[in-house]
Amino acid sequence: QVQVVESGGGSVQAGGSLSLACEASPRTAVFECMGWFRQASEHEPREAVAVLRRDGIATYADSVKGRFTISKDNAKGTLYLQMNSLRPEDTAMYYCAADRVLTDLHCSVRAEWGDFDHGGQGTEVTVSS
Repeated sequence: QVQVVESGGGSVQAGGSLSLACEASPRTAVFECMGWFRQASEHEPREAVAVLRRDGIATYADSVKGRFTISKDNAKGTLYLQMNSLRPEDTAMYYCAADRVLTDLHCSVRAEWGDFDHGGQGTEVTVSS
C-alpha cells in the first residue's frame, strides 16, 4: 500500500528558508508525477506550487518561481521542496502528492489535488513578518 508522509514544516521569519521532505513508500513504487500543494486555510483551495515529472521537468506556480525548488532523491524515494525568501503569504499547510500515471502536460502545476492518487496529511509552514 502506497503511503506519502511529509516532514520539515515549522515557523520562520520572513526572508528565511525551510526545506520540506516527502517520503513515499514503498521505495519500489514508481511515480510518474509528484508535487507539492498548499492550502492557506480550510476555506481556500488546495493549490499546486511545484510539480516534478519523472523525467525531471519541473513547473512552479508564479507566486513561488525563483524562490522554491522541487527535487527528488530517487535512491531514497524522497521528494523535497526547498523554500527560500519566504513571505508571510507562504504560510499554509503543505501537502505532498504522487501519482503513477500522470504524465506530460497533465503532470504540471496546473494539476489539481484530485488528479493525484496519493496524498499526505500535510506539514504546517508559518512565516512571520
